Amino acid sequence: MSSKKSVIIGYDAVSPLGTDLDAQWEKALRGESGIRELTRFAFGDDFPVRIAGEVDAIDTEPHPFLSPRKLALWPSPIFKHAMLVVHRALEKSGITITPELSPRVAITFSSAVGGLDAILTADRRLIAENKLPPPYANPNGCINMVGGKISILTNATGPIAATIAACATGVTSIIIGSMLLEQGRADVALCGAVDFPLVEPIVAGFATMGAAYSHNPEMPFNSAAEASRPFSANRKGFVISEGAGCIIIATKEFAQTHGLDYPIEIAGWSMTSDACHFVTPNLKTVTRCIAECIDNSKISPHDVDAINAHATATKVGDKVEYQALKAVFGDHLPPVSANKSLTGHAMGASSAIESIFAMEGMRKGIVLPTINYTPDPELVLDCVSEGARKLEQEFVLKNSFGFGGCNACITFHRVT
Repeated sequence: MSSKKSVIIGYDAVSPLGTDLDAQWEKALRGESGIRELTRFAFGDDFPVRIAGEVDAIDTEPHPFLSPRKLALWPSPIFKHAMLVVHRALEKSGITITPELSPRVAITFSSAVGGLDAILTADRRLIAENKLPPPYANPNGCINMVGGKISILTNATGPIAATIAACATGVTSIIIGSMLLEQGRADVALCGAVDFPLVEPIVAGFATMGAAYSHNPEMPFNSAAEASRPFSANRKGFVISEGAGCIIIATKEFAQTHGLDYPIEIAGWSMTSDACHFVTPNLKTVTRCIAECIDNSKISPHDVDAINAHATATKVGDKVEYQALKAVFGDHLPPVSANKSLTGHAMGASSAIESIFAMEGMRKGIVLPTINYTPDPELVLDCVSEGARKLEQEFVLKNSFGFGGCNACITFHRVT
């Protein structure tokens, strides 16, 4: 492996399963869902969405940079959650961003939705009270400001970019960070994504698109926890959720020189564009993304031990992903884990959080379960529905596909 190739030196996440990574992992192992009744805003009887994956309040007390005074101009929750996971991931990585290292630290941490909640609040005040927006409204709505705030927090002054790729933003952020490292433009990259899209028009908009799980008085499920059903015959669309995940990568050379632990390497990746429909995935380009990723990793499909699927629980999306996997793996499709059954769909942050779960599974020799599974005769696959499974994994493929035809796949390799 080239000394400029990327290795994983730290990560952290918040999700509907919790705000502590170890606690989230334990809940995921037990097959517990983070989906519950929607409480982020009040809604009437005719509102189409009633459930969501909400992140619990975080303890800001130990972190001065998250004090009410520091966050006074940053009301959108994307900022405090992004800064928290980056801070904790840095602590776990063992590196300190000194003035000497600062110019060599890149930031590709981003968001798919950004702080639209702050813009909406300002718009409602303008209409209801005829008051102009506060001066911080627009900065809260700038998606690149997430990376900017992380730069200020960490004093990283290397290349910075907002890698916006809809629901593939998290994985795309890792790929772009890896590209900067391979090109010698940085030694370390702060990657990942944050999204808190539980805002009325966004939630309702996904429902009117027919993509999100909508309220049905005759719902055949017994609880909100049963509603997210990737690959299932009775899947009804994705459950909207929120969260953040940070993955810190470094060149292998940097990690070795500084004595840093790196249990996982980035073996390869691919990105493609559907050039087809604005939301319906294109089987041909999705298949090519998976195949190119494996080829770029210099392995064969037989070497992939497990797949962490995109698997949103939409009828068309899950079917196309399955067909693409079958086209690449044939009758030798490895176990496929669909984490959105546990966490819901946190937009661009989902693939960052799921990548972290995949890497935790590689380190511990476990594949997380896909819960709420009812076999679909058209999608014949092993989705680990019996519960968490012990499995040694050298290579894991992570899929992520976003609106606009943004496809991104990455292969993680466990360092033995």
